[in-house]
Amino acid sequence: MCVNKLHLFLLLCICSSSFLPAQTPLFEERDGIVVVEAEHFVGQSIDNVRKWYQLDETVHEGPKPDIDPSHASSASGKAYLEILPDTRTNHSEKLIPGENFTNSPGKLAQLHYLVYFHHPGKYYVWVRAYSTGSEDNGIHVGLDGEWPESGQRMQWCQGKNQWTWESKQRTAEKHCGVPEQIYLDIPRVGWHEITFSMREDGFEFDKWILSKEYKLPEGAGPAETLRKF
Repeated sequence: MCVNKLHLFLLLCICSSSFLPAQTPLFEERDGIVVVEAEHFVGQSIDNVRKWYQLDETVHEGPKPDIDPSHASSASGKAYLEILPDTRTNHSEKLIPGENFTNSPGKLAQLHYLVYFHHPGKYYVWVRAYSTGSEDNGIHVGLDGEWPESGQRMQWCQGKNQWTWESKQRTAEKHCGVPEQIYLDIPRVGWHEITFSMREDGFEFDKWILSKEYKLPEGAGPAETLRKF
């Protein structure tokens, strides 16, 4: 398996906290739940074609085109990430595989997070996203450098033009997604790397949750589960 340099660094990090810079954002599972603001990633990789940019109430950076106004005022923590440039917002605009779309996870624009799990097992993945067009509503999620089928093709159809929690997987039969099919199996107690990667450009990413219970989060969701030492 080909492993990029960032992933190798993260493998060292999860083995020993002495490798970590002082301000590295670290998280932990508590009572079967992990809560993380999207902008608190430890690093990103494969970002030469598309890249995640942080947007807040004062800064709306990133390359053009990006026709969306900032949605930071209603985001959790007043900040979020958007993958840019956004060149395909609807069905009429050209789909370019490997550039503005990829159905294969881990191929474009990865975000990396470090989480300590006290309880292994199955965790459903919930993501809070803002979808404005018909083609900015998909993402992939992976674990420890792997991309299981259960983390591929997260899909949003409902809740346009507002921050919306979702946990459904797009399938050939149900394009708007099947509930309870997006999850990660945590194999053991300890540090694990959670990774998200682009499916469609223009995706706006506010917050994510891993939970043993399949339950729709309310509002902006619970507070982050920052790692306690």
